[in-house]
Amino acid sequence: MIRLRRLTKVFAGQAGAAVDDLTLDVAAGETCVLIGPSGCGKTTTMRMINRLIEPTRGTIEVDGRDVAKADPVELRRRIGYVIQQVGLFPHMTIADNVATVPRLLGWTPARLEARVDEMLALVGLDPASFRRRYPRELSGGQRQRVGVARALAGDPPVMLMDEPFGAVDPITRARLQNELLKILAAVGKTVVFVTHDVDEAIRMGDRIAILRDGRLVQHGTPVEILVRPADPFVEEFVGADRALKRLGLVAVPDVMAPGAGGAAKGSPTVSLHTSALGALPALLAAPDGAVTVVDAAGRPVGRLSFADVQRVLTDESPG
Repeated sequence: MIRLRRLTKVFAGQAGAAVDDLTLDVAAGETCVLIGPSGCGKTTTMRMINRLIEPTRGTIEVDGRDVAKADPVELRRRIGYVIQQVGLFPHMTIADNVATVPRLLGWTPARLEARVDEMLALVGLDPASFRRRYPRELSGGQRQRVGVARALAGDPPVMLMDEPFGAVDPITRARLQNELLKILAAVGKTVVFVTHDVDEAIRMGDRIAILRDGRLVQHGTPVEILVRPADPFVEEFVGADRALKRLGLVAVPDVMAPGAGGAAKGSPTVSLHTSALGALPALLAAPDGAVTVVDAAGRPVGRLSFADVQRVLTDESPG
């Protein structure tokens, strides 16, 4: 768990505080996304957690320990850090890059080798093909995966991710987001994730903290923020299409009419794993405004109609 209490950072010569009296909790195993306009204090907040920047006032606790009382080097070895520019060591192989923190922690060579292979496999890179390569031989997306593998290699309880996918193309970015979500579900880390992209925040965050001028404006689940924005600033920031964004968070099984009996022969189909937003094209193509929902084997398991989707759009509860 990460606890920020009245956290403030004032830089010399700067009018106002970069971070101003920020109080925020990030629960163990949760991904909290910090988002807001440029200069709102999100990256400064993240860098104070691992003491790359020291706060002017306030306290930060990681797993119950005050980071101000910890040795900065030891603290950073317990916190994985992924940045947009990746920051791989160009003169080191991929295996040596991934092994950086475990080596500093004194792991044995056999344990190091096994961990490198485990982490590369986890991020979808075949160890036999990639461990002896150098960063210059990899694509941007592959380098970003190595950066995630390196951050996870020492098994840190906390990960900080500063716009980790900002430098890759949109298709690669979406694929990396999906892969990271699977990885985080498997490893159960506490994550603070910085982005400027609202759609990425909604997709990646268990909770979202919206900052403005160094202050916390709203903190809640993606659905809570989309359904009940705290003020006009949040409403404008998340976008006029926030109703459609909410549909992207709703799984078809949560709103469909279950049972194969209602499935019409020849009806358009959607997968059981589709979101309500993803089902809209099929609904638009359906003559009767309804589609059959099928499982992985293609068996009908339910029926989804425009009325089911409309209920989501008109439901004002954040549940």
